Amino acid sequence: MCMWNHPTEAILMNLHATLILALALSMDAFAAAVGKGASLQKPNFREAIRTGFIFGLVEALTPLIGWSLGLYASQYIMEWDHWVAFSLLVILGGRMISESFQHEPETTDKTTPQHHGSKRHSSMSLILTAIATSLDAMAIGIGLAFLQVDILHTAMTIGLTTMIMATFGMLIGRYIGPLLGKKAEMVGGLVLIAIGFNILFEHLNLFMYAK
Repeated sequence: MCMWNHPTEAILMNLHATLILALALSMDAFAAAVGKGASLQKPNFREAIRTGFIFGLVEALTPLIGWSLGLYASQYIMEWDHWVAFSLLVILGGRMISESFQHEPETTDKTTPQHHGSKRHSSMSLILTAIATSLDAMAIGIGLAFLQVDILHTAMTIGLTTMIMATFGMLIGRYIGPLLGKKAEMVGGLVLIAIGFNILFEHLNLFMYAK
């Protein structure tokens, strides 16, 4: 008997696949959020939610953009998305590392509060990081254009999952940051650069296997 005869079972299987896809696409955002949280001075829950919302919103929009493009620009996007993501993450990570060397040295005067970083990232910084970590979702959206899926439901699931994971990552970074001290922002930048190299290597390996 065919396992797809029952429509409810088919829907459940599709839901499972969507959740797995959403979790996989949210991993880069989670890692980036940990780095972002570590580079701040004990970010509060509101900042974590703000970060998660921005990452989730961007991650929900990118598959919709990819889906709408369909075949028209699929080849172009698949050839260049990893290079764009790599460049953005290296630039953002390099900027964070550079800024980590610009902080004033710690003082031994215990009456003076020490400051290792700001309490929040700029919206532009978060948006650019979110875009860089979500370009894979745009390429996935192109593939979904040729399948019978509810793209709005899929995009919302991806966005919500990413929001939760990025918020959680930011909160983890809150506790990692004090342990690293002045090096926190440098570590955050290195995390972004590492994600960029990982994205690039994954795509180059896929290209080599395809040949």
